[in-house]
Amino acid sequence: NELSKFLNKIIRDRNTGCFIIKPKNLISKIDDTFLVKLSTAVSHLIGMPNLDSMSGKFYARFSVKNDDNSDSYLRQAHRRMELHNDGTYVQEKTDWVIMQKIIESNVEGGESLLLHLDDWTDLQKFYEHPLAKENLRWGSPSSKNVDYKTIHPIFLDEDEDGKPMMSYIDQFVEPKNMEQGLYLYELGESLENDSATYSVKLNEGSMLIINNYFWLHGRDKFTANKNLHRELLRQRGVFN
Repeated sequence: NELSKFLNKIIRDRNTGCFIIKPKNLISKIDDTFLVKLSTAVSHLIGMPNLDSMSGKFYARFSVKNDDNSDSYLRQAHRRMELHNDGTYVQEKTDWVIMQKIIESNVEGGESLLLHLDDWTDLQKFYEHPLAKENLRWGSPSSKNVDYKTIHPIFLDEDEDGKPMMSYIDQFVEPKNMEQGLYLYELGESLENDSATYSVKLNEGSMLIINNYFWLHGRDKFTANKNLHRELLRQRGVFN
């Protein structure tokens, strides 16, 4: 009964809030059913997973291929998926996110991108802006299967130490005027150009687990390859 305590200590601590679980000596393909079970076990060690509206399950599996015409940046291989927090367009809290690599072949690029909120050079500039805690409207494309809008600011209530928590994604926010639009544009440009962003390459079978409110995550673009294929699993949820 020590593993849950250990993982919770890492992911709830603002100074860390992120860890990777990976196979030690991978010599053959890992059964994908086992990987689903493994990520589910980890999710229950750190909290309770939310129902994923996109899949109708407590996890979602999705593929990234060379050609795609979906309505989500998630599946578009040849663009950089901007830094963001998950759960911006749903009513449930999203304390943590698990991202697991199930399958990968003919892949170059596509590294995970991570930026800790406290490492962001312009945090105070945007956190102290008059629009930082103004309610904004957030929606989602049809593939997400969420038929409502949510309203919340980019910077949520502070954590127990009085430091800011963030809930932001460029694709789903709906500014109502030019002032909000400019603020969002400048914020996004600042995040994408910050030198403190980590680029992390994950091998098959590995999973990345982050605290969603003070780690932003994204994905670098892939090198074009007609046989490119990556399948990912996502779980997200709340602390107990």
